[in-house]
Amino acid sequence: MLYQKHRCRVVPIAVFAYPEKRNEPDRFKLVFPFMSVLDFHFLTLELNKHKWQDYIQSNNPVAAALLSKMGYQKKERVQVKLEFLRMLVRMELDPARMTLLTGFFETYLILNEEEERKLEEEMGKVDEKEAKRMIEITTSWEEKGKMKGRMEGKAEGKAEGQASILLRLLKKKFGYMPVEIENRVMSMPVEKLQELAEAIFDLETIDDVNSFISK
Repeated sequence: MLYQKHRCRVVPIAVFAYPEKRNEPDRFKLVFPFMSVLDFHFLTLELNKHKWQDYIQSNNPVAAALLSKMGYQKKERVQVKLEFLRMLVRMELDPARMTLLTGFFETYLILNEEEERKLEEEMGKVDEKEAKRMIEITTSWEEKGKMKGRMEGKAEGKAEGQASILLRLLKKKFGYMPVEIENRVMSMPVEKLQELAEAIFDLETIDDVNSFISK
C-alpha cells in the first residue's frame, strides 16, 4: 500500500519484541497447486538478540527507546535505564519526543523500589550537569505519578501512568478499544500491567486482550 500511494521503493522490516528468543522467518509465501500468488521477503529485527550495550552511543531516539526490549540480564536493568537517560540527555530532544520515548521505555522496563534506589546512587556518580538533566527527565509526568504513589504508600500513581500508556498502544494497534476493557485496564495492578506490556505483541485480536486481562 505504501508503494501504491507513493510509487517509491519500500524496504520492509519486521521488528520482533518478544520477551523470549525465537527464530522468526524472513519470508512469507502464498502458493496454490496451480500457481504461486505471493513470495514476500522482508528484513527482520529480533530485539532480544541484540546487546543493548552496542547501541548506547547511538544518536537515534528509536534505539534509545528500544533498549528496554533488547537482550539484557536482570542484574543489568538499572544500568540499562541509566544509559537510556544518558542517551536522552545527549540527544537534547524536545519535550514531546522526550515524553514519548520515556513513556515507551517505562512501559517495558519498570524498576522496583530497590532498583530505583540503585539508579539514584548511580546517577550520583555521573557528571553533575548530566545528572541534573537526568533528574529532570525522571520527574516527567509519568515519574511524578510513581513518586506520588510511593509517598502515599500506594501504587495508584504508577499504575495509572502505565495503564494510560498501554491503552494508547492498544488503541494504536487495534484502532479502538471497548470502554469496558479500558476500565478494566485502568484498574489493573502494576504487576498485571507489566504482564500485559510484555504480552502486547502476542495479542492479535481484542478478544485476545479481553481473555488476557480476565485471567
